[in-house]
Amino acid sequence: MRHAFWRHSNPVVETRKGAAITEETGVQVTAADLRQIGAWDAPERDPRGRYVTVAYAAFVPATTRITAGHDARTARWWPLDALPERLAFDHADILRAATTA
Repeated sequence: MRHAFWRHSNPVVETRKGAAITEETGVQVTAADLRQIGAWDAPERDPRGRYVTVAYAAFVPATTRITAGHDARTARWWPLDALPERLAFDHADILRAATTA
């Protein structure tokens, strides 16, 4: 197949978005709390292979605690003006979109 288009609007998928954030960070959000900020799909955006990222944002209180998921050693909140100068792949573009939307 040369070109493909896929759209999935299954309630289970919608529910999983919030659950995935809770699993990875300990932050309790629901799918209704999330706002899609964009999709990134450039073929060379990740040297490990072809990946498509659909990014979401949610507002939580500044006092919200965050914990590392099973595949991370640590997790913490970063002030936007204190982020490392270089981020992996196109993550700076994703953060820029989230903070200017």
